[in-house]
Amino acid sequence: MVSRVEEHEVADVNSMLPQPFLVRRMRRETPDTFTIEIEPATGDKPSRFALGQFNMLYVFGCGEIAISICADPRGKSLMHTTRVVGTVTKAMAKLRRGDMLGVRGPFGSSWPVEQVVGRDVVLVAGGIGLAPLRGALCQLLRQRKGPRRVVLLYGVRTPEDILYRRELERWRNSGLQIYVTVDRATGSWLGHVGVVTTLIPHAPFDPVNTVALVCGPEVMMRYTALELQKRGVSETSIFLSMERNMKCAIGFCGHCQFGPEFICKDGPVFSYDHIKKWLGIWEL
Repeated sequence: MVSRVEEHEVADVNSMLPQPFLVRRMRRETPDTFTIEIEPATGDKPSRFALGQFNMLYVFGCGEIAISICADPRGKSLMHTTRVVGTVTKAMAKLRRGDMLGVRGPFGSSWPVEQVVGRDVVLVAGGIGLAPLRGALCQLLRQRKGPRRVVLLYGVRTPEDILYRRELERWRNSGLQIYVTVDRATGSWLGHVGVVTTLIPHAPFDPVNTVALVCGPEVMMRYTALELQKRGVSETSIFLSMERNMKCAIGFCGHCQFGPEFICKDGPVFSYDHIKKWLGIWEL
């Protein structure tokens, strides 16, 4: 008979072993951002995941990196969208259909989609922060007895940095209210200009009956939490997806410690009231 301690050790060992996956599709989103779609090399279905969780993707001979799962939970493959920012992502961007990489996961906490029934949902994304929200958006728009209203506030540096352009139009046709702003207008852009928090004061949601899901640069999430509270959204109804340098993904190495928490196993999704003391909001 295996003891609980031994079972935990076995689980930790297994979670450190990458499983072989094959690249099914590579799609360029912007000049420096791509989406990689992968499936198990065994031909089986991918492991089930919760919305907001992440995987550790390992490029053989190069290294490993944590990337949020952006797939629709009803899909037959896994999707990850990331920006080319270092050695591993640079090598990953060169992969092609049929190439192999290792996958560990899924890891971490998830978006509280079970709390949205009968409430408005506002999703606030900054730049590539839309990727960790993609799966939640797909699920929310599909739920008949889910949220009353779903609103996306999306901020990017320039119009050229907008992710999932075709999907944004499809989501809009499915009832998603979308408001996009850019830091700097280029080309033929005639839309809103300014940081994403400037959209919050006039966004169409009922603040006393709203759940907010937020993902983007940390400073953007700090100010977003403040603006949402100014509108009247409860701090217990604001959820942030945090990011740190993750190595082990199971709370062993300590690289992702955030206050007393570990982003990899206690997060990446936290309620604002739980982590506000470590976000530095009081300094703003």
